[in-house]
Amino acid sequence: MIQDIAPAVFDNVYKLTPPGEKDRIVLFAAAGRKVYLLVDAGEEIVLPPASLFASFHQEQAMLSSKLRLQYLFSIDETSYYTLVHDGSEAVFAEIEKVLGDAYELQPLFLARKSGPREDAFAVETAWQLYGWYRDNRFCGRCGSLMQPGVKERNMCCPTCKNTVYPKIMPAVIVGVTKGDQILMTRYKGREYGGHALIAGFCEIGETGEDTVRREVMEEAGIHVKNIRYYKSQPWGFESDLLLGYFCEADGDEEIRMDDDELSEAVWIKRDEIEEHFENMSLTNEMICHFKGEI
Repeated sequence: MIQDIAPAVFDNVYKLTPPGEKDRIVLFAAAGRKVYLLVDAGEEIVLPPASLFASFHQEQAMLSSKLRLQYLFSIDETSYYTLVHDGSEAVFAEIEKVLGDAYELQPLFLARKSGPREDAFAVETAWQLYGWYRDNRFCGRCGSLMQPGVKERNMCCPTCKNTVYPKIMPAVIVGVTKGDQILMTRYKGREYGGHALIAGFCEIGETGEDTVRREVMEEAGIHVKNIRYYKSQPWGFESDLLLGYFCEADGDEEIRMDDDELSEAVWIKRDEIEEHFENMSLTNEMICHFKGEI
């Protein structure tokens, strides 16, 4: 899956080191899910060098600055950064002036389809952290300008001492089966139009298994049994921690689809599954695991 970058090693220990020559920056558009990339002839993505924005590093820039270079994480010997800013046209004019003409805005999903693999994972995870920094520039309790943590990754309010940590939302991916068939769905109103599985967020007070039962009933009108945990995946594109489960239809197998959530929900036989293993998403892996491809 996208996080499987071995032999490269992901290190999310929080640091305040300025960028070096090999370090990279992941820059996102003011609106929309787009990232500044250079895509070479071999369909490899290239991220801009973070050193271009070294003067905006937290140690040099004032905390009230509209543009701050923020350390994110490292993979092997490369550190990754992003820019925290107010989203103004002036800021993006400054960003594009520094970048020049080499790097262009590309759809975020391009990172999933291009290499190198560790940079694809870096873009996904950077998107999650960028969104969190963007949405927590001001204190949700008193409205003061927040300050980034020094010893750990958080945002702290100097006025009321409110402290905020990165948001991670647990969600389930559910492979509902009956014999040699699996329940396949298509999302309604989503950019992705391929087959998916039943999915949904864990609510307050729920276990993962409780969420499986509720989501399958809400989206397909089916009771389930024999719920079995499969594996998990961090999915930074949506700030999720995905929990994969398989289970079996219990009793009435007639699908009563939620038209607000789904455009399609059907039972598909194992030998009729058209999807092939892409080694990127938990959903794809679970479908191909049931198919017998992996």
